[in-house]
Amino acid sequence: MDNRLKNGLRPRPRINVGQANGSVPRASVRASRPSVMQAPVLVLNATFEPINVTAVRRALVLMLKGVAQAEETHTSEVHSSSRAVAVPSVIRLLSYRHIPQQSRALSRKNILLRDRNTCQFCGQALPASELTLDHVMPRSRGGHSSWENLVACCYDCNNRKGDRTPEEAGLQLARRPRPFTLHTSRQLMRLIGHKDEKWRKYLFY
Repeated sequence: MDNRLKNGLRPRPRINVGQANGSVPRASVRASRPSVMQAPVLVLNATFEPINVTAVRRALVLMLKGVAQAEETHTSEVHSSSRAVAVPSVIRLLSYRHIPQQSRALSRKNILLRDRNTCQFCGQALPASELTLDHVMPRSRGGHSSWENLVACCYDCNNRKGDRTPEEAGLQLARRPRPFTLHTSRQLMRLIGHKDEKWRKYLFY
């Protein structure tokens, strides 16, 4: 008899991550780690113009749908029950997409992206799950949910600030919050591009 059964332990069940009902193959458990599937991917227009940064998970969906193709890849792979796909670093849309010259939609994701996942009071760079949004001028005092009044904030600073202004709480903003424009987006692409040499020829020319 298995020693685990003698000790009152049951064997750990196996998890089947294979393709089901003809749907798009799901990545394996090991490949779906946040460090891989949430890594940044540079998105190029059909004309090779950089237009966005997305996560590996979204990039793979676009590739599997035939909307984009990989221009640069990493050495690591994600696996399904029937295939292996190299993790993309840069993808290109196969059809041209018109990008309007206007600010992005106001959202938690875009506020964190604008503020580079950094608390605007203490300066800590943290994962998105460890950050919240803070109204610089509290809503109880007429503060609006706008680009100019929302900032990324860690939970400690958020609790310390409470229903007060930064000055009243003894806190200081790292920078004045501004709308997320296309110019801001390009600056962030270049910042992230310093961490991935494969991006440079698309961002620095």
